[in-house]
Amino acid sequence: MKSSTQKPLTGMRILVGRARHQSDALSSELRALGAKIIQIPFIEIRKPRSYRPLDAALENIEDYDWLILTSVNGVSAFWDRAKKLKLSGKYFSHLKIAAIGPATRQAIEAKGLKVSVVPKEYIAESVVKSLRTRVKGKQVLLARASVARDVIPRELHKLGAKIDVVDAYETVIPESSRTRLRASLKNPRFRPDIVTFTSSSTVRNFVKLGGRNEKNANLRFASIGPVTSATLRELGLPVHVEARKYTIPGLIAAIVASANQSRR
Repeated sequence: MKSSTQKPLTGMRILVGRARHQSDALSSELRALGAKIIQIPFIEIRKPRSYRPLDAALENIEDYDWLILTSVNGVSAFWDRAKKLKLSGKYFSHLKIAAIGPATRQAIEAKGLKVSVVPKEYIAESVVKSLRTRVKGKQVLLARASVARDVIPRELHKLGAKIDVVDAYETVIPESSRTRLRASLKNPRFRPDIVTFTSSSTVRNFVKLGGRNEKNANLRFASIGPVTSATLRELGLPVHVEARKYTIPGLIAAIVASANQSRR
């Protein structure tokens, strides 16, 4: 029987696969709840192969009515490039800005910019729904990762928007994680109870790093939301935990709820 003073995740080993520079927020919260954390990044953020499309968009930013940013990484990459081109916040003051979720909104507002739209659900489809009556005939700039779903540009184009898509960054597989992941999954002493996934890219890279194996059948997989869950299922992996709110706090809450349920 669980002690009244025992933390909800005590004794659980949880693998966090976020990019190295982003893993601390999730890891520290899980650790505070009693979990033992294994940090092995499944993705690494790098600059795009070329900055020319992004630079061209920034230099002509006055031509755009809307800017859409779909991740904190996108905000950082976009703003770093703007600073490189010596473009201050006043160059963006005319824009209406859409952020995919609260973390992205917070990152944008930290740059002194106003966010006009945050969808109810933090997925591409909800971004489109939030903008469906606002973009006809408008010039829209979408700055994102080099490999991403095409839901936003495809659907906004159908709605009459003139949309430009530029790569702000790219995600790659950190090769140093391959040996570490295999060693962790192989050794019962370090084998995680739960593996967390915060994007479709983390799922695909987990598989490419050797995470999909019949010997790992007893692993539990925790997803940040339905798009990530769909990628897990597409690649033949089960979804044991899915966040109701598609954020890091939502993912943590879902993991805690699952742990409490399993201990009853």
